[in-house]
Amino acid sequence: MRQVTRGGFSRRGPSRASARLAQLLVGIGIVSALVVGTPGVGAAVPPPPRNPSDSEIASADSQVSSNVGTVSALINQVAAANEQLTSLDNEVAIKREDVNKTLVDLQNARSAADTAAQAVGVTKQALKDAGAQIAVAQTDFDKYARSSYVKGTNTASISSFLDAKGPGDVLDRAQVLKLLSSSQRAVLDGLQRARTEQANKDSETRQAKQQADAAAEVAANLKALAEQAIEIARNALDQQVAKKASIEANRNSAQAQLDAARNAVAGLQGQRQAYATWDEQRRAEEAHQAALEAAAKEAAAQAAARAAADQAAKDRAAALAAAQRPHTAVEDPTPTVIPGDDDEDTSTGTDTSTDEETTTDEDTTTDEDTPVATPKPTTPKPTTPKPTPPTTTPKPTPPTTTPKPKPTPPAVGGSSAIESVIDRGMSQLGIQYAWGGGDENGPTRGIRDGGVADSYGDFNKIGFDCSGLMIYAFAGVGISLPHYTGYQYTAGTQVPASEMKRGDMIFYGPNASQHVALYLGNGQMLEAPQSGSSVMVSPVRWGGMTPYAVRLVS
Repeated sequence: MRQVTRGGFSRRGPSRASARLAQLLVGIGIVSALVVGTPGVGAAVPPPPRNPSDSEIASADSQVSSNVGTVSALINQVAAANEQLTSLDNEVAIKREDVNKTLVDLQNARSAADTAAQAVGVTKQALKDAGAQIAVAQTDFDKYARSSYVKGTNTASISSFLDAKGPGDVLDRAQVLKLLSSSQRAVLDGLQRARTEQANKDSETRQAKQQADAAAEVAANLKALAEQAIEIARNALDQQVAKKASIEANRNSAQAQLDAARNAVAGLQGQRQAYATWDEQRRAEEAHQAALEAAAKEAAAQAAARAAADQAAKDRAAALAAAQRPHTAVEDPTPTVIPGDDDEDTSTGTDTSTDEETTTDEDTTTDEDTPVATPKPTTPKPTTPKPTPPTTTPKPTPPTTTPKPKPTPPAVGGSSAIESVIDRGMSQLGIQYAWGGGDENGPTRGIRDGGVADSYGDFNKIGFDCSGLMIYAFAGVGISLPHYTGYQYTAGTQVPASEMKRGDMIFYGPNASQHVALYLGNGQMLEAPQSGSSVMVSPVRWGGMTPYAVRLVS
């Protein structure tokens, strides 16, 4: 997480001796800490992937070869089982159709038997009717025969002749009697023949029914045999299906082993390829990084040389620094003299505290290399004793709101001033980050924050934080900035971020409360990012940026 610069302080460097020592560290820091100041290889190239050995790959290949033979044999067994299943399927299909044929024959036989049975019933009824008619005719014939026997054979003829009216009538009656006798015998003969024929038909119908019943019985037997055959075929098919399932399970298991072995080989080969790709990327990135570092070193050296040669900028920065209070001093080392209070003992206003007493509670250690500025003693004026007036209790002074410090206008302007600002900032490339560090003269000792900065030991480091770097960069053109990003955001002309130019300040966070950087152009910015890092050039980050950039030099 980016550290937020605290907004309550007006930060300025400890002393000129400390600043001079920091200037001596600049040249060393640019060379020794440049790798920290510029994104390194680790930021671009991921950690190396696993590189399998040749023996691992060979062992995996051997497993693949072994499993290929097993899978091939099982595949052949499955193929044979499939052929057997196909044959059994065909046999079952034939037997099923045989059952269908038998069922059709059975139903046909049953239908024939039913038809024959119906014919037998009809024939029986016809035979019965014919017999009844024959019996009636026979009765009539018998009566006629008895009458002829009792009366004689010519009785009918004599009575017929006696009743006749003439010879012609006698002849006609005789002819009629003859015809009647012949017709009666013919009827009897026809009825007898009909009875005989009906008897024959009844016999044939009974025989047909017997044959139909026999056919139905045969069809039923065939149906039972067909059903048994289907059951046998089904059992064989079920056994074959189970056998095939077992073979397929074995084949699938072997195939899974083969696939695993192949995947292992592919994985190892993929790892080998990934490692080769990574190694190639690493080499390319190292070469690119080396070129960037060389260019950064050259840029930093040139900027440092220009900044060192710009004596006017150093003088302006020193003048600004001399006019500022120490940034880390919590208590004011200079006594406040109240005008018109000459009668009082001025010795009471003299501050006799030592450097240790004026050190903030955030840095309780004393460093010989970074002495804190010692206040000048105030020489009391000789006065004539006067009567002491009665003391009055002073009225409490109401709290006043500290106005935001306003930056001084630049002593120089134009493109040369912008390049001077950038040269001073770029000359500090590689200087370590120290929270609360940096003033007009250069890097200073950081301060404690009771958290992240302390965990990185910023209070024991000579360096810059983000706003301190801006103070140093702009001091060379005579611009004094407060050591707080929120105040720096209102220190100049605010322009839309989309219109920022080289030399503008870029801010982040609500009301610019998180971070500030110096825009270099071409999508690059100079910044002191956070604890554990150092002054570096970074791509402009648009996320979290304030809507405006700030332009101090135009």
